[in-house]
Amino acid sequence: MPALPIRRRWLLAAGLATCIPGAYALPPRALSFPRDHGSHPLLRTEWWYITGQLRAAGTLWGFQITFFRSRVDVARSLRSAFAARQLLFAHAALTDVAGKRLRHDQRIARAGFGVAQASETDTDIRLNDWRLQRQPSGTPGDSRYTIHAQAQDFALALTATSTQPILLQGDHGLSRKGPLPENTSCYASQPQLALSGHIQVSAKQLPVQTGAPQDNRAWMDHEWSEALMHPDAVGWDWIGINLTDGGALTAFVLRRADGSPLWAGGSLRAGAHAPVQVFDHDTVRFTPLRHWTSPATGTRYPVQQQMACPAGRFTITAMVDDQELDSRASTGAIYWEGLSTLTDAQGREVGRGYLELTGYAQRLRLD
Repeated sequence: MPALPIRRRWLLAAGLATCIPGAYALPPRALSFPRDHGSHPLLRTEWWYITGQLRAAGTLWGFQITFFRSRVDVARSLRSAFAARQLLFAHAALTDVAGKRLRHDQRIARAGFGVAQASETDTDIRLNDWRLQRQPSGTPGDSRYTIHAQAQDFALALTATSTQPILLQGDHGLSRKGPLPENTSCYASQPQLALSGHIQVSAKQLPVQTGAPQDNRAWMDHEWSEALMHPDAVGWDWIGINLTDGGALTAFVLRRADGSPLWAGGSLRAGAHAPVQVFDHDTVRFTPLRHWTSPATGTRYPVQQQMACPAGRFTITAMVDDQELDSRASTGAIYWEGLSTLTDAQGREVGRGYLELTGYAQRLRLD
């Protein structure tokens, strides 16, 4: 690691993550937790994203819940208290691996009026009857997230608890997403979260089974940005994988309309207290091996891919092909996001997590 400026070294020694942009188009200050678990309404786009796998009723399930916040620029000059200056969206999904079925739902509301809110002091997001809330958990810096989402035909009532410290992506929390300096986000992950609680399917409550900790693991991403997407980018392929040996692997590639890579990146943390290996933008490659075409939208997704990065060569395989989410009623996007396995070059399963595929149905818009 190159020598850090004195101010940055002091901030790290004080336990504060740096998000000092220099050439980046983000506010010049250090990240500080728990405040930066909270909302950043001055910036355009933000999301809190939890995915995971759990065992209930003797079978494996995948789940995701994502809360989005979007600044509404056209309302910034309006004086009315009813102006929609911030919009909140949420997506939730539950994958029945044995039954090969995906259930999903969505919410949208403008912030305020007791309907929707996102705290600026910590993670505490409410959208109608859905909620994601963080509380400290034991060791300083650790977290316990409670998830409540009553969807149309399923429900999530889960707790996700830290087993490892926060993982800062990119340059101590600054993650480049394109060739321009402004294509940057603040990005913090919390892998290897331990799961408890229950899910509900067809009005039947299914508790998370104990005794299989590697089957009950989640991944948390919190990301915020002013201008994450380069104009030439149409979408991305992304993975967040909890490795069976306790490590955490992130990899992504942003694509142009012709499918060629525009920018890539990622990281490997080999264990809870291991240093983070950050991948350069030209060292990550995704190569499709098998596609699945959605019967609902006609969109073709690469649901099995080879991924090469400085950590090795791996195969990502969807555990269920049909994990497409049609969110045109909220964010406007159609995308694929689902529980997947990671196997190494010898064919051994070395982790599970979520693969996200955006921009295949139409260009992803974050404004």
